[in-house]
Amino acid sequence: MTTTDVLPALCDITDALPGVTRIETQDKDEAKELIFDRTRSVYPHAQMFGEFCPINAYIDAPFRDVYEYLADTRSLEEWTYSLRGFVETDEPGLWESFDRVGGQTKCYARTIANPDAMTVDYHCAWDQGKHLWMIYLMRVIDAQVVLNKPGSVVTWVNCKHPFYDENPYPETAPPGRPVWVGDGWDLFYAGHQMEMDNLKAICEYRASHGLPIKPDWMK
Repeated sequence: MTTTDVLPALCDITDALPGVTRIETQDKDEAKELIFDRTRSVYPHAQMFGEFCPINAYIDAPFRDVYEYLADTRSLEEWTYSLRGFVETDEPGLWESFDRVGGQTKCYARTIANPDAMTVDYHCAWDQGKHLWMIYLMRVIDAQVVLNKPGSVVTWVNCKHPFYDENPYPETAPPGRPVWVGDGWDLFYAGHQMEMDNLKAICEYRASHGLPIKPDWMK
């Protein structure tokens, strides 16, 4: 029996599994045809950003310093468009601010960071801090490893939680607020890219001027 007669990684499956493309079941020409068929010059917005909103950037600043900055929840006061007035609540690690997009809307945030993997996850929610369902997943990467140059690569992914479509806690909303955070989901990519540009500009300015990426007031 040759190695192409079996699927070692799928030994529990006797037939070709629909949706799985491997060289054992589709040769290179078939795979190339499939890839070309999925490659287009224009993509519908919903197809690109329907359930996930991915943002990426190169930042010409030391990767460890960029990570330490992002890992501090208070950095959101600087590089986000509208989160302002951060104060720590009575619950350790849970911060309260105002999202100015929503007027007097309170936004709660808890940062879960891993210094080894350099991941920074912001767990957030409008109006209440008991169920932090808005999850922003970020990672800082040594640009020398992936781009062969000094600096940082920052990735940022937001997933479309079902609550973006309908406020699960309407009783906690400020009276008369006309908007909900999910109303602008179709604009999240452009809005988050604007904020990523803010992050890049702030970090690169400080790095190029010999300033600490994480300012003294955060220490």
